Amino acid sequence: MVNKQQSMDVGNAVVPRVVVVGSVNMDLVFRTPRMPAPGETITGDGFQQVPGGKGANQAVAAARQGAAVGFVGMIGNDSFGQMALESLGREGIATTHMTTDLSAASGVAGIFVDDHGENSIVLAPGANAVLSEAHVEAAAAAIGGADYLICQLESPIASVARAIAIAREHGVRVVFNPAPAAQLPDGLLASVDYLILNETEATQLTGLAVLDRASAAEAAAALLARGAGAVLLTMGAGGVLVATTGHERFVPAVKVKAVDTTAAGDTFVGALTVAIGRGLDLDDAVTQAQHAAALTVTRMGAQTSIPTRAELHEFIQSTHGREVT
Repeated sequence: MVNKQQSMDVGNAVVPRVVVVGSVNMDLVFRTPRMPAPGETITGDGFQQVPGGKGANQAVAAARQGAAVGFVGMIGNDSFGQMALESLGREGIATTHMTTDLSAASGVAGIFVDDHGENSIVLAPGANAVLSEAHVEAAAAAIGGADYLICQLESPIASVARAIAIAREHGVRVVFNPAPAAQLPDGLLASVDYLILNETEATQLTGLAVLDRASAAEAAAALLARGAGAVLLTMGAGGVLVATTGHERFVPAVKVKAVDTTAAGDTFVGALTVAIGRGLDLDDAVTQAQHAAALTVTRMGAQTSIPTRAELHEFIQSTHGREVT
């Protein structure tokens, strides 16, 4: 795959140019002591309305780590969509290629978070489901001018595949988070530089039950054989398996008290992309992204929990006594 490095230099800091093609949701977050059983009504501890969506979360994570970010996505003509658009704008994210669909509501996620910080999510994709290949084509110049493209699967797979194809045509590195897992077009992974997925997604994509490090390594090898440049298989408290051809290692998780795991994976994706764009090698970039994700789970909500670069700097320094590169 072509390795194009166009990142801007601002002073001594490299500013990667990132385009995210993905979803925008409004998260309706319910705090609950435990998950309700079928047919059961329980009393929760609190409620928040927070901008979310995997695509938007990853864009915010990259922006807060210092990238110049553009977004390609779809919202409905409603208050949730307007709030999401304004939220991205406040982060400095370019929304030129955000489109409003007059016939669909904006995406909404109902999120239950229990006292252990675990969550259960019900997603109504709304306008995200009508992001078309034509909308992606309209953003081809922005995608082709980036250093990195980030995609997930809360948008139609055909549109995601077209975005990846445009990126490949222009030598843009592709970061792909196949979540929620779905059947992928033949050959798609051969256009992916960094494949980031969890145990469940790896199991669904390979048919191999990922239960431990050995099975994770087996699944990663299968994904590499399908053409992925690097596989980063996240395993929660078990750390991250980093696998490339001829290289395999586990990066341990950062131990924190989890309050809410929402957006931890998205933070990892955005922070990793920026770390690589700043010139860190893959293992060091994963370690830095692990710290960003760990800081995220100590807070409630999706975008409200994603750390800034200054917060990540302080967290790593307080944990390890060293600077953020």
